[in-house]
Amino acid sequence: MTELKTGDLAPTFKRPADGGEEIDLAALRGQIVVLYLYPKDDTPGCTTEALDFTAAAPAFGEAGAIVIGMSKDSVKKHDNFKAKHGLQVRLVSDPDAEVIDAYGSWVLKKLYGREYMGIDRSTFLIDREGRIARIWHKVKVKGHVDEVLAAVRDLG
Repeated sequence: MTELKTGDLAPTFKRPADGGEEIDLAALRGQIVVLYLYPKDDTPGCTTEALDFTAAAPAFGEAGAIVIGMSKDSVKKHDNFKAKHGLQVRLVSDPDAEVIDAYGSWVLKKLYGREYMGIDRSTFLIDREGRIARIWHKVKVKGHVDEVLAAVRDLG
């Protein structure tokens, strides 16, 4: 698999989302898309990240961007996660990690000497033409949403 770079076309996908809908990235052409990939619903870092994106949702909307979170969790888990925390972002299910892998975020991780495949917390800023404008890998949650919002505003 080749690593995505700024300027590359974003890999398209159609995946089930919260609320029983489907998100088709190709259908969002013409809008700015913030796609953030995260490990697991309702864990401390992932909840903080989702709440931060939710708090900034109006500002992203004003800047012309839609925010989409994606993990391997099921649509049912996404629905529960959104309801529990009042989240205002779309959550997409990629149970086989096919899309996550296409974005280069299905990676070998190490924890306490154990190796396993998991999701690299990453964010991709996709411009109106469907090209990757900016990539963040190994995201640290604190302050990340503000940085992404600034990049969206720079895109205009």
